[in-house]
Amino acid sequence: MPYKSFEEYSDETTDGITNQYKHIIEDLGEDTQREGLVKTPERAAKAMQFLTQGYDQDPVEILKGAMFEESYNEMVIVKDIELYSLCEHHILPFFGKAHIAYIPNGHIVGLSKLPRVVDVFARRLQVQERLTKQILDCINDTLKPQGVAVVIEASHMCMMMRGVQKQNSVTTTSGFRGQFQKIETRNEFLKLIGK
Repeated sequence: MPYKSFEEYSDETTDGITNQYKHIIEDLGEDTQREGLVKTPERAAKAMQFLTQGYDQDPVEILKGAMFEESYNEMVIVKDIELYSLCEHHILPFFGKAHIAYIPNGHIVGLSKLPRVVDVFARRLQVQERLTKQILDCINDTLKPQGVAVVIEASHMCMMMRGVQKQNSVTTTSGFRGQFQKIETRNEFLKLIGK
């Protein structure tokens, strides 16, 4: 399922979210009839729907739609996959990169599908730890490879622009299944992604 454009969100859900944003802006003390804010509640509603469209997408179907029988059984890595998500605690963005590897076990998957899986799970209210596990489990359970590895490095606006205000902090999470639980395989993957 491709991404929706802002124009595709024009239903009663958008109207409901728009009204909620209007109330929030008014509760902050702003005038929603001011020229610069008249369209803001609707734009914010459509932006929120776009940023959380992962709830409407099925990552398993994305992978199954591009699985191919292949005897290749060496490591396949897609690294530096950009990701953008929303922290579920403050609804502020976190962003960074995901690195994914798997060792096929009779099937490979179209390479573009791995970033799509990242996006499906990232386009939800998230915590980085769960995001890492969801990507890992989806690939592992669907492809049934000999092993799968996921590393995510991200900066969190909830730490950067509020709270502790640490602008240069980066959070790294990782998960490993199958052959990647062996230290030599894991180290090869980490070396190939520059870690």
